[in-house]
Amino acid sequence: MPTHIKTAAEIEKMRVAGRLAASVLEMIGPHVKVGATTDELNQICHDYIVAHDAYPAPLNYHGFPKSICTSVNHVVCHGIPSDKKLKKGDIINIDVTVIKNEYHGDTSKMFIVGEPSILAQRLVNITQEAMIIGIKMVKPGITLGDIGAAIQKYAEGHNFTIVREYCGHGIGKVFHEADIQVLHYGEPGTGLVLEEGMTFTVEPMVNAGKRHIKLLGDQWTVVTKDHSLSAQWEHTIAVTKTGFEVLTLREEEMWVGK
Repeated sequence: MPTHIKTAAEIEKMRVAGRLAASVLEMIGPHVKVGATTDELNQICHDYIVAHDAYPAPLNYHGFPKSICTSVNHVVCHGIPSDKKLKKGDIINIDVTVIKNEYHGDTSKMFIVGEPSILAQRLVNITQEAMIIGIKMVKPGITLGDIGAAIQKYAEGHNFTIVREYCGHGIGKVFHEADIQVLHYGEPGTGLVLEEGMTFTVEPMVNAGKRHIKLLGDQWTVVTKDHSLSAQWEHTIAVTKTGFEVLTLREEEMWVGK
């Protein structure tokens, strides 16, 4: 199956979806506080997405029961919102994907509840920086292996580890396009060569301890085997003629030209 190159019209639709997904993360920030439950955060996000004539892609996706993923502390990804309350010092990844006019926008952000530990703050920062390093490499002619190797080198250079079982993915009308898999580790010069019009996510998951993970009995929640903290950041990217466009960029982000 050939890699799907998006037209300018398709990328414009993805911009609209991406802006909405970004606005969900901007909106939910003040609600992430001590005593809030992840179920409450889920409901607030759900209502906001639906009010903007869109649909939360995770809801009923292969049976996933909620509208967002909330991954707290040692949960690596796909945490299911519940009635468990957030505590001071928790770190939480909120992963939002919206479907707007048939196209997906997929993004996630780390939030810190109250004062974090030094390790937690460092992990959150390094993971975001690793994602940014990977995204800034995107342009026609480089390989996915170039991106993965740079992310891996940066995270491991700070004595953290990269989760290898989950990766970024092609995205568009389909939530996970199988023909693009963005590993966050690898060898430079290997893998798919990027072309203008490709759209995919960059979403490294980085652990404070060992890289090994396990899937819980609910068949969704992924945790670190050693119960160490884990962090993740994610953006949806389009490859442009000369570089990249972040389709899910938030107002607060100053690392790339608007």
